[in-house]
Amino acid sequence: MTKLSFLDLVNVVEGETSADAIRRVGPLAAHAEAHGYHRYWIAEHHGMEGVAAAATSLIIAEAGRATSRMRIGSGGIMLPNHSPLVIAEQFGTLDALFPGRVDLGLGRAPGADSRVARALRRDFMTEAEEFPRNVVELRAHFTGDPDLGVLAVPGRGADIEMWILGSSLFGAQLAAALGMPYAFASHFAPDQLDEALMIYRRDFRPSARLREPYAAAALSAVAADTTAEAEYIASSMMQNFVALRTGRPGKLPPPVENYVASLPPSASAMLGHVLQCSAFGSVEDVARGIARFIARTQVDEVIVHSPAFDPDARLKSVALIADAFRAVEAGQTTAPA
Repeated sequence: MTKLSFLDLVNVVEGETSADAIRRVGPLAAHAEAHGYHRYWIAEHHGMEGVAAAATSLIIAEAGRATSRMRIGSGGIMLPNHSPLVIAEQFGTLDALFPGRVDLGLGRAPGADSRVARALRRDFMTEAEEFPRNVVELRAHFTGDPDLGVLAVPGRGADIEMWILGSSLFGAQLAAALGMPYAFASHFAPDQLDEALMIYRRDFRPSARLREPYAAAALSAVAADTTAEAEYIASSMMQNFVALRTGRPGKLPPPVENYVASLPPSASAMLGHVLQCSAFGSVEDVARGIARFIARTQVDEVIVHSPAFDPDARLKSVALIADAFRAVEAGQTTAPA
């Protein structure tokens, strides 16, 4: 049965601080758990005024503190920014605090620009090339491979579910080769979604942790009482995408009426392309979008990305998306022909 999970970028809205965004993580995670979401992931970013998830493992701990059953973790940790030992220690600590609930999704992108790379004292080009080797090394820290010559304490023996994340074919190939679960970032980079999933399933090699391929994909979604209201709320996300793609990233702006209609054709086309994998509208609208997405991808898990300027509107959207998903699972909604 397909599962529903949640991706939180810890967006900072206009008029507020990163501290405000961080303080909302616990209540939002608890709300997601109450509505049946399977896991709650935080994505690492650096040097971005509108994203407050730089200290990713600390944010994950806040989500863990506020919940008791739901899986928590990273979607993802950008491994080129870190040594495998440090990440093994951090996630070993999380497993000690929240045993059996911790995921470690790993990405190859830096989650930052060249200025941040210099501040982090990392050579991203070299580290990106070393990504496969570092994933294997990180996994060995958890299993306690004596050939490493160093113990991750905490870390050795931790029950961590490791994932490979990606927005291109590289991650699919690596996840298949290593026998790891795979998640595709189709909420912002949909172009290679279908090919990546095909390659992952075709080339998957069983591992000690995973005998069959297990794939997830991300969907941008906003649900409200009416289609018009949801599209209004989603205009904050749309503005954010346009600002990012035009080199003007910032905090999440308030929604505006008829935003898409106000855009020049080039920006409207770009936004439509980026949001290929999205579902905005009433519960019925979102249910049809989820059903269409599952029918297309056959994923084991749908990971929802659902930011909103108004915290209350976001909480309501999270609940209504869960209602839409249950309708799909119950067979009450099918993908449109």
